[in-house]
Amino acid sequence: MIAKISGGKGTAGLIRYLFDTKRAKDHTDPHLVASWDGFAPDPGRTDDFDATKRLLVADLDLHVKQAGRFGRAPEKHTWHCSIRAAESDRYLSDEEWADIARRVVATTGIAPDGDPDGCRWVAVRHAPDHIHIAATKVRADLRTARHWNDYLTADRELAAIEKEYGLFQVVRGDRTAAERPTRAEQEKARRAGHDTTARERLRATVRTAVAAASTIEEFVGLLSQFDGVLVEVVHFPSGDVRGYKVAVADDAQGPIWYSGSKLAPDLSLPKIQERLASMGPQPTDQSGRRRPNPWYQATAAAERIAHHLDQPDDGASQAHLAAFGEALDAVVLVTPQAVRPQLREAANAFERATRSRIHAEHHHARALRGAVRAMLGEPAPKDGAVLAMFLDAAILVVIAAARWHQLHHHDQQVAAAREALLHLQAAYGQAAAAPLAALAQRRPPRQTMDRHVRHLRQAVPDHAEEIVEDPAFGALTAALAEAEAAGHDPQQLLQQAADQRALDDADFPARVLTWRIQRLGARPAPSARARAAQARSAAARSTGAAVPMTAAVPAPQQPVQARPRSR
Repeated sequence: MIAKISGGKGTAGLIRYLFDTKRAKDHTDPHLVASWDGFAPDPGRTDDFDATKRLLVADLDLHVKQAGRFGRAPEKHTWHCSIRAAESDRYLSDEEWADIARRVVATTGIAPDGDPDGCRWVAVRHAPDHIHIAATKVRADLRTARHWNDYLTADRELAAIEKEYGLFQVVRGDRTAAERPTRAEQEKARRAGHDTTARERLRATVRTAVAAASTIEEFVGLLSQFDGVLVEVVHFPSGDVRGYKVAVADDAQGPIWYSGSKLAPDLSLPKIQERLASMGPQPTDQSGRRRPNPWYQATAAAERIAHHLDQPDDGASQAHLAAFGEALDAVVLVTPQAVRPQLREAANAFERATRSRIHAEHHHARALRGAVRAMLGEPAPKDGAVLAMFLDAAILVVIAAARWHQLHHHDQQVAAAREALLHLQAAYGQAAAAPLAALAQRRPPRQTMDRHVRHLRQAVPDHAEEIVEDPAFGALTAALAEAEAAGHDPQQLLQQAADQRALDDADFPARVLTWRIQRLGARPAPSARARAAQARSAAARSTGAAVPMTAAVPAPQQPVQARPRSR
């Protein structure tokens, strides 16, 4: 059920509208279902409509006129609440609608339960699927009703009513959503031939600039580089930056400026500064070592998000979701044109899942943000495998995000994550097809594949048969064979890939393992000593025995030159 609440100056005009059957075609049978005392005159159930309507208006306005003699009547003295059921809901009787109306006026403060001085009100039903509550806001003691936050209190009561009556349960928000475009904005966009409004396009642009920037100066500079976007920095008299505002440059009627907070709660300048400050200075590596692949780093950081969401630190979890939303915004900039539409839709949908009432502790997500910014500094990847690898991890993140929001009763965020998942799966299907086919063509001989099947049954016994039957199994064995040729132990590598995260959320675990094996196999192969230590550690784990530190990591007798490590 959805409530819509407004105020007005005239009781007569409101009652005239509620009982009108000529201009309003959906007003088929207007009549009262409830009132403040149960005895209010009903114009819909009388032969003398006009006289009864005047009598009803006079009764509703009684306390308003009395308060007006003392100058205490509010100018907007009417309270109007419409309540509409969902299309899928069953037919509600007049008695049920009357009970709903009484509960709403009670919880909003119009006529609290047990209060003999409550406001006068009536509930009018003029269509099968909704009612209107009309009230005057002056109580019998001539005080004005205290109905602050009436929309929120009515919404909470309607949520309880939906459960009790077995009705469709509407997805409700927590007041952290971005401001919706007005009807005027929507009509203007339609006349200009745009699918989205200027506010929505600017919101996406600002989000992308935040994802790519490291400082406020860089953020403003990136905004000014987007075609068709005007940006202006607002300063205090002291010269300090106060905020920023953006507008669409091609607006025929002149630019309409939006501050960051008008685009979304987390796009105000203070919120952006907080996120950028959490990044800290970016590390520089001048040692001459091979730079880690930022796509691999971003994928590894994304894979760890599901683990973070299982921890009790909600502030850290919220930070990881916000950073992942930025990652989706950024990836759109460096992906092939064919995949961009679905990725952009996924990023736009998941944007709602990045905000909640939980305050994000952004410093926890530094690794993912740093990897994303490094990724944007690289040329667009020619190999579609790294994109497929990242999107495969992203799908598991979104599934985990939906579960986390559901546990916290964030209904709108759950719906947003599920919508984003559909677009991500479509984008992944486009990105992964060619790399998987290329890998499958390099599958090893049958004898090697059989050996990898035995490794699979040891590493992931619950998923082994499903993986073997998966069409991507050939690609997985090719990835294992290539990692083995590079010096890795395929059994240990497979176990490491399986231990990174459970495969229960994956629809196609063979593909998940393929990308993990490729990413892990790109690291330098461990030395013979390290492999021996890993083998002893694995054997000890299988028997439950403790591994002596001297056995797991032999102490060198002479200084050993440091080996390059991949982060």
